[in-house]
Amino acid sequence: MSAFAWVNALGGLLIVTSTMVVLARSVRKSAILYALQSLVLVLLLVSLAFATDSEVLFMWSASAFITKVVLVPSMLLFLQRKLGADSQDLGERLSPFKSITLIALEVLICFAAIQGIDLYTAAEVKPALAISLAHFFIGLTCIVSQRNIVKQIFGYCLMENGSHVTLALLAPQAPELVEIGIATDAIFAVLIMVLMVLRIYKITKTLDARDLMELRG
Repeated sequence: MSAFAWVNALGGLLIVTSTMVVLARSVRKSAILYALQSLVLVLLLVSLAFATDSEVLFMWSASAFITKVVLVPSMLLFLQRKLGADSQDLGERLSPFKSITLIALEVLICFAAIQGIDLYTAAEVKPALAISLAHFFIGLTCIVSQRNIVKQIFGYCLMENGSHVTLALLAPQAPELVEIGIATDAIFAVLIMVLMVLRIYKITKTLDARDLMELRG
């Protein structure tokens, strides 16, 4: 199997792990599955680095392992421990069947949209590119389908992973400055959201987005 074939195969595995993150019933399981999904992302970047002979992508994969596989899940597991049992499942706005159906539809739409892209850098990895674009909408699905505001953070994380892969596929020789930006944006964004959730829970004693709607006005 060629390196580009590995990239596309790992892209398919990204969809499977992302769906598992969305459907997970607890914050702890979501964090563990997100770490697994990010590990798949790292392997995809390594495969793409071999395929394109890009030293920069090897550095991207190393920074992604540290930030996305280790640091971000650790922060979310820390948040879960701080909140205790209150961070567990609160139910979902969408049933698992509806969530899976919506994700499948999003992937199909992105596969159709990607057929119109005619770029040399994307010629060998169109399936993976379609999947990376679909991750933006899968992240939105996670935000929309979850009532627990902690689990909604994972929606952002999935969206960020999708943009990470899209950039790597379209610009494998991007400069190191881009790598630094990608390595830090997720960390600071998740850190800010973790602090916000802790503050919200301290004041309201709830993590249910439906209850927090009553704060409007």
